[in-house]
Amino acid sequence: MAGTEHAHDDHTHRHDHDHRHGPDDRWSRIRHGAAHLIRPHSHESAAKVDRALETSAQGLRALWISLAVLGATAVAQAVVVVLSGSVALLGDTVHNAADALTAVPLAVAFVLGRRAATRRFTYGYGRAEDLAGIVIVLTIAASAAFAAWSAVDRLLNPREVSHLPAVAAAAVIGFAGNEWVARYRIRTGRRIGSAALVADGLHARTDGFTSLAVLLGAGGAAVGWRLADPIVGLAITAAILLVLRDAAREVFHRLMDAVDPALMDAAERALLGVRGVRAVGELRLRWIGHRLRAEVAVVVDGRLTVVEAHRVAVDAEHALLHALPRLTAALVHADPAPLPGTGDPHAALLHHAA
Repeated sequence: MAGTEHAHDDHTHRHDHDHRHGPDDRWSRIRHGAAHLIRPHSHESAAKVDRALETSAQGLRALWISLAVLGATAVAQAVVVVLSGSVALLGDTVHNAADALTAVPLAVAFVLGRRAATRRFTYGYGRAEDLAGIVIVLTIAASAAFAAWSAVDRLLNPREVSHLPAVAAAAVIGFAGNEWVARYRIRTGRRIGSAALVADGLHARTDGFTSLAVLLGAGGAAVGWRLADPIVGLAITAAILLVLRDAAREVFHRLMDAVDPALMDAAERALLGVRGVRAVGELRLRWIGHRLRAEVAVVVDGRLTVVEAHRVAVDAEHALLHALPRLTAALVHADPAPLPGTGDPHAALLHHAA
């Protein structure tokens, strides 16, 4: 049996390669070289940028840009709050400020995720991102509770709002700022595989809904309907709860090591396309922050030497790296197929794979 593991987040190897190929592997070598032309893959630390650090940098950039946009939005709304005395707009401003501040725990998580693994934290600190996701979900829940309380309070104690055009303009600014930030965070989070950043984007979207409530409430007040603001506020609270459900589900799946079944399908197809792999046994994928890790057992010809089986395992690991762009580490274990008439217990594995 042979195994291979590449830790691509720190550019270290647990083994030394032997990339020499015989005549029978010439076509495989040509295909592998063509794949490298399309998507380069190097095993030398000086030859490539660490993908884990690169994606963390993208996440941090998204956080700081969105923090600046939401900060400017909150300041603009605060000016109108002082002029109009709008309690609804005050609540929206507080929401925007709180949403901007959620960038702090997530930024801390991204920075922690860059730290190297230790003998205590052998998988590194990527899980800090998932903990930040929990904080964000709790913040969304708090926003929903605050929106509901504000709406009920306004329903029981109606108030007149002055400077309605300014309030409406501030509400539009709040919605536009939050929606832009939401799209940016969600898009970046999905690109780098960060469930916490996606949840943070959904949180920004909830604050955009709150801004719409302020706008619709101002419109209702303009036509003399004093209950417009609290009624719309209750409707927006329900919308926030729906967003909360989606964000909580995404973070929960990540905490439970759930992966998209399409990733499993892509990994199996890549492995079965490797020369020398006769079947795929146990295959596991898990997210650690926004990094993907794989563990797999492949069945190879039982007559191969340890060196030859190791070479197949290395090729299988390369195939996984090319098939799953967010994969940073893979452990590939090679199991020998039973020889005819040996009654090897691995026969059940082959039968199951067939």
